[in-house]
Amino acid sequence: MPRNLRFARNWAWTLPPETPYKRRMSTRPDKRPFLKMQGLGNDFVIFDARKQPLALAAASVRHLADRKRGIGCDQLIVLKPSDQTDVFMEIWNADGSRVGACGNATRCVGQLLLDETGKDKIGIETEAGLLSAVRDGEDISVNMGPARTGWQDIPLAEEMDTLHVDFALADLADPVCVNMGNPHAVFFVPEAEKIDLAVMGPEIEHDRLFPERVNASVASVSGDTIRLRVWERGAGITDACGTAACAAAVAASRRGLIGRKATVFLDGGPLKIEWLEDGTVQMAGSATLSFTGEVAV
Repeated sequence: MPRNLRFARNWAWTLPPETPYKRRMSTRPDKRPFLKMQGLGNDFVIFDARKQPLALAAASVRHLADRKRGIGCDQLIVLKPSDQTDVFMEIWNADGSRVGACGNATRCVGQLLLDETGKDKIGIETEAGLLSAVRDGEDISVNMGPARTGWQDIPLAEEMDTLHVDFALADLADPVCVNMGNPHAVFFVPEAEKIDLAVMGPEIEHDRLFPERVNASVASVSGDTIRLRVWERGAGITDACGTAACAAAVAASRRGLIGRKATVFLDGGPLKIEWLEDGTVQMAGSATLSFTGEVAV
């Protein structure tokens, strides 16, 4: 297969070469380079704007994320300079909305920066706070910051116990709510596979109880494992959601269903989650470069 294969008039992709990431990022002046990465099938278009600024509008994000007319992704990431740590990660959902955190994207960016710098640990600033990434064998391990459980932290439209939220829709009821830089509602069910998440997910996401919308997950617990399916706010059903895996592990621990460690099996594969004693959540899993290319933005 040729190294440079044109799929459309305004962008091209290349198979990942073996040269370092920072060497690959040259481009013609009328286009911007991007990387396509994925963590367990949760996929991202990543732009590096640390040296050359890039300001995107929501309409541009929607076009780039479109799988038929653009590159296609669940989330779009823009790397920017940070005054506090190694990089600032700007996160957009496929529908053009901004989001404060994304666990799988954090692992992907962590791998890029660990490869680029040769450091043992990378700091990543997000709208939700400061995160860190290190290597864990062949995986990337990320500290996703504290799990927040107050009703105002989620946020909910009214005060209630986030361990038993007064919400029901068809067969789903009594969720646990957790904020992992973005809001999550976790419903524990006997068999996650039997829930019609494509129908229920958007209704839960847009319910008035969740003023900033919400990520909706269905979870089945067995021993120290959790089977999880996720409807992502602004993206729909995805193969994996790192913050949802963290939220599910915290929710299950709060309910007394597991201890503080779990392996969470999503449609795309497993993530190792630990709710640390300091209240932060550690997540480990794979991060993979799919291809690189250039696109007009």
